[in-house]
Amino acid sequence: MSLSPRFIAVILAFLISLITTTFLAFVDGVSRGMLFVSAISSFIASFFLVLYTVDILVFREVNKMYRTIHKLKMKDFNMAPRKKLIRESNPLKTINDEIFVYVTKKQKEIDELKKLELFRREFLADVSHEFKTPIFAAQGFIHTLLDGAMEDENVRERFLRKAAKNLDSLDILVKDLLVLSQMETGDIKMNIVPMDIRQLTINIFSRLEHIAKSRNITLRVKPEDMPQVWIRADADRMEQVMLNLIENAIKYGNDGGKVIVHFSEAKKYVEVSVRDNGPGIPHEHLNRIFERFYRIDKSRSKDIGGTGLGLAIVKHILNAHDTKIAVMSKPDKGTTFSFKLEKAYPQVMSEERPEDIVNQSNP
Repeated sequence: MSLSPRFIAVILAFLISLITTTFLAFVDGVSRGMLFVSAISSFIASFFLVLYTVDILVFREVNKMYRTIHKLKMKDFNMAPRKKLIRESNPLKTINDEIFVYVTKKQKEIDELKKLELFRREFLADVSHEFKTPIFAAQGFIHTLLDGAMEDENVRERFLRKAAKNLDSLDILVKDLLVLSQMETGDIKMNIVPMDIRQLTINIFSRLEHIAKSRNITLRVKPEDMPQVWIRADADRMEQVMLNLIENAIKYGNDGGKVIVHFSEAKKYVEVSVRDNGPGIPHEHLNRIFERFYRIDKSRSKDIGGTGLGLAIVKHILNAHDTKIAVMSKPDKGTTFSFKLEKAYPQVMSEERPEDIVNQSNP
């Protein structure tokens, strides 16, 4: 039902006229003509008085409040301007809806800012801790040498090697942070070209073979009868993705286990999955493993090494390829990371210039 000023004025004027006429009907000496005139006059007078009161003093002020709130919404939330408020509608209900929407959006904004503030504090604490560990270690070795241990050649060489190792870890950490920052700001552009991701995987297996052998882990590619798997991707960034996922599967898997990279071709996409049969990831950690510096088992992660930024970089690289990474894990049964990439068709590859085609078999 419309609650416009005119509708309200008509209803109230009719009620006032009815009450007035009814009251006069009980007065002696009042004729029907007088009742009619009284009803009409009271109706007209009440109508204009109520209309003025409701329209000028209430509705117009409410409409001003509505427009002010709507301007705040457009300014705060970058919303498109809406048509003017229709006078026949109920402005009280409209302004109530506007206030509710505005307050709800503001509350979401406040909650998001609180989350970002908490994330910022955690990130600063994690960065400080990650920087502090190699810096203090290298500092300790160097100061020990300066305090007199430099005279012993065996101690000097051993301490210098340990200091250099910690500084190398610091260098890797800084480089990973720089890459992550550049990807988040969009400074790194993807050079999308056809590439054979199966051959890339075999090359990575060769690079990580010594780590896998030290833990008696078998590396396999499936299906074995698929000689090539062509996709469209940035070759250098995709190498980072596969290297991080395969290396994590080796490091966090069980001794004597398996790491399997599986390719599944569809009409337009190729699904890539990296699976291990290790201890798995607890369910409560699955939503956070792609956060920077997030570690499930800090003591074990410290022994294994790494910057804690690998999966965060993987996520951003795949997002830049317009795809997402998924993870499935069951305790004591292993973990599978999977993602989809655009398939490179033979006719598309033939149209590319030879220098644009990345052949991983000839690195």
